[in-house]
Amino acid sequence: MSRKAAGGPNGLLVVDKPAGLTSHDVVARVRRLAGTRKVGHAGTLDPLATGVLVLGLGRATRLLTHLVGADKEYLATVRLGVATVTDDAEGDVLSRADASGVDDEALAAAVADLTGELQQVPSAVSAIKVDGQRAYARVRAGEEVALAARPITVRTFEVLAVRRGTAEGLAVVDADVRVECTSGTYVRALARDLGAALGTGGHLTALRRARVGGYGLDAAADLDALERDGVPAHLLGMVDAARPTFPLWPVDAEQARRLAHGQRLAPAGLGPETVAAVSPDGVLVALVAETGGAVRPVLVLSDPA
Repeated sequence: MSRKAAGGPNGLLVVDKPAGLTSHDVVARVRRLAGTRKVGHAGTLDPLATGVLVLGLGRATRLLTHLVGADKEYLATVRLGVATVTDDAEGDVLSRADASGVDDEALAAAVADLTGELQQVPSAVSAIKVDGQRAYARVRAGEEVALAARPITVRTFEVLAVRRGTAEGLAVVDADVRVECTSGTYVRALARDLGAALGTGGHLTALRRARVGGYGLDAAADLDALERDGVPAHLLGMVDAARPTFPLWPVDAEQARRLAHGQRLAPAGLGPETVAAVSPDGVLVALVAETGGAVRPVLVLSDPA
């Protein structure tokens, strides 16, 4: 359970977001349940998507910036044979094609080509801003939006199961896949590009985020559990919140005091990797990194004594 400061609870909450709600809807629900306005999230999930949504409460909202860039893992279903405006099942159909010629070998080869370091054009209905306006808002207003390709890394793209059927009288292929990727990867765009590579078109029919960095579904609570048990029962305190992402570095009371004041410490052999400094009484004092011959605070998280 987390500590509480004057402003309310502090810690991370891993939520299993249901389909049909926006990430903002979940934040609003947690604000009500926790009795605090200071709630944010690390990485938006579309309303269609379910799964891991990491929320920060109180001081832990400051950790979110360091979590947004973490690798993600997704479980998804791609339908080959139908392309849509949004690259998912919520958009209007752009084209249909007979996918009966897509055999397992062709599918595996196309998936392999979409694995590794790639230049990906995000989905047009992404939240990327174009001339100050979200791309999805421009698309919904009837504009054509062309986004620039961005570098991403798809570490794992594997087919878990394949089902063959028909839709609107044409053969379709539904492929259940698992994707591990860097932040900024659009799984909808992977579905689109997979369909394009196979000549059938493709879109997502289901998307579930299984992991954000070190925070997985095994640590996630659904909204019913939060309503039933209360937020504190599922809240990771500040040290436990940092543990899956940062190595913990125990510091003594004097080091903790200096870090809380934003001061540097003598080199300790930590290297440039960001680590979490924890005081003798178990308080997450700061995130630090050793650069330029000193241990420097990256983010101070405790009040000066």
